[in-house]
Amino acid sequence: MSKYIVALDQGTTSSRAIVFDDKANIVAKSQAEFEQIYPHPGWVEHRPEDIWRTQFDSLVKAIEKAEIKIDDVVALGITNQRETTVVWDKNTGEPVYNAIVWQCRRTSDYCDELKKQGLEQKIYDKTGLPIDAYFSASKIKWILDNVDGARARAERGELLFGTIDTYLMWRLSGGSVHATDYTNACRTLLFNIHKLEWDGELLSLFGIPKSMLPEVKPSKGLFGYTDPKVVGAKLPISGVAGDQQSALFGHLCVNKGEGKNTYGTGCFTLVNTGDKAVVSRRGLVTTLIASEQNGRPQYALEGSVFVGGAVLQWLRDEMKLISHAKEADEIAEKCPDTGGVYIVPAFVGLGAPHWQADARGTVCGITRGTKREHFVRAALESIAYQVFDVVHAMENDLNQEITGLNVDGGACVSNVLMQFQADLLKADVVRPKVVETTALGACYLAGLGVGVWNTVDDIKTDREIDRVFSPSMEEDRREKLIMGWLESVARAKYQ
Repeated sequence: MSKYIVALDQGTTSSRAIVFDDKANIVAKSQAEFEQIYPHPGWVEHRPEDIWRTQFDSLVKAIEKAEIKIDDVVALGITNQRETTVVWDKNTGEPVYNAIVWQCRRTSDYCDELKKQGLEQKIYDKTGLPIDAYFSASKIKWILDNVDGARARAERGELLFGTIDTYLMWRLSGGSVHATDYTNACRTLLFNIHKLEWDGELLSLFGIPKSMLPEVKPSKGLFGYTDPKVVGAKLPISGVAGDQQSALFGHLCVNKGEGKNTYGTGCFTLVNTGDKAVVSRRGLVTTLIASEQNGRPQYALEGSVFVGGAVLQWLRDEMKLISHAKEADEIAEKCPDTGGVYIVPAFVGLGAPHWQADARGTVCGITRGTKREHFVRAALESIAYQVFDVVHAMENDLNQEITGLNVDGGACVSNVLMQFQADLLKADVVRPKVVETTALGACYLAGLGVGVWNTVDDIKTDREIDRVFSPSMEEDRREKLIMGWLESVARAKYQ
């Protein structure tokens, strides 16, 4: 009889549940979107109850679609949007404020003040992160400072904090589990990634009582059980990881030098650095990941591209050059190159490794002979160029070449993009058959946590590859293209 694992994939715009069998095949899935709240320009919130309701409904519907019973599920895994912050009453379960989403910029001025105080290096040395409103610490502080009575309640030990994984576990367990994993804790700006503990000095700096914080555990293993009164059965919650680290584990990148890129609205590249927290000199983040070495979590370098697949949405919605994203591939195949056109989609500035907020989108190289297909192909190639920039920075930080890149996300279905990516990187690009890699990582962790699989090697025997794209471009042409891209980026930076 098959053993079933359910992965809860709680994202920024929707909640999903996927039922996997014990070969990690998808049996059924369900998804529900929820409202995005924008109280002021640059502010982004979610209602915690919306997150819980859509995630719970997706769980129920996925099990119904799989035509199994809740008792047939042997493990539950969770992967989640990272950094998003919830604070709630430990006795009533009522949130004191909406969830403040990772995208929210309301605490930017406060973070700038910390930078002016010269604290950036100290905080990076402890957390591997820059001071930024992106991370959870300043969001917690904002809630405590701006919600009536919240700080006093927190100091009396009445309030709890959690990222979304923690909040879901608390709800699923009927309030008996207040925990998180290393991959989510390390994104709060409060967790010492070297000592693997909440950092007292940082808690004092941000004014956050330690009593609010969850217990931190490895990503693989027992966090607790669901409450039968809530879920209908006592299920072990045995795998938890933030979305990008979960995707890395979904690709089974458990060895040093192995990496992945997710081609979503933006792009997220992570490369495993083993048991060493590599200090980046090129604008990358040092983070903990879900795989372990000698009983401790491993580390990775991470780089984020702001506009990845979103450039195709721009072509569709604003430029009206395509009617759907897949059409970009069809058009790009009609021409072997861009005719010298480069698009730098710095619509909201440039992310890693440039980190220039005032850079703006730029198109270079247009001639009288530029056609629609040149423009479309240039947009598609811009995604690969940006990922190349991040990987190149990683290679310099690591002082080694990255010989392969695993891929997932919506835009990775583009054969044109994947081949161009392989050519730029001079490395194989590996696309798996199951591209639901984020949920797959949570499935693997949960299954390992209860013994469905004993080792990662057991999982590898069932993993299937859709296609490997190998580099085939002549080096002279590659170098010329990269030089043209770098010149275009310089123009985007200094308009």
